[in-house]
Amino acid sequence: MLVLQHPLETGHPKGSVPLLQLSLADCRVETGERFDPGLLADWLGPPGHSLLLYPEAVLGSQPAVPAAVAAMPGQLVVIDGTWRKSLKMLLLNPGLQALPRLSLQTPPPSRYGSLRQAPQAAQRSTLEACCLALGQLEQAPANYLPLLAAFDDFVRQRALVT
Repeated sequence: MLVLQHPLETGHPKGSVPLLQLSLADCRVETGERFDPGLLADWLGPPGHSLLLYPEAVLGSQPAVPAAVAAMPGQLVVIDGTWRKSLKMLLLNPGLQALPRLSLQTPPPSRYGSLRQAPQAAQRSTLEACCLALGQLEQAPANYLPLLAAFDDFVRQRALVT
């Protein structure tokens, strides 16, 4: 998994990427807003290797990958930032726009709502979205229930502090 994190999300006390990084063996995080096209191309790998987790309704030019995907891509790519920041990152990086997209199919209610409000009900934290997407791609959502349970604890602890 490749997480492209907006610089303002780094070290955010309510950010979910550190927990994601600690929990997934193959989770790389790169920080920036506009990435060098050559570096980004290297990170994304050859055509067909990477799949972008992003709603198909946004800049819908790329075909969305069906909900049931037969084989896992080599890499899931996720943009971490507020919705406004993530859209800006998508617009500033044509290499991301060229990727096929995966959208979450009927996600359950967010576990994150008590900490950070999303503009739309279907929007999720980066960790929730990653767990849902990987479970969807692998057709094994139960594999990510322990990580989501740990995230529930994270949310409860952060809610006590704020």
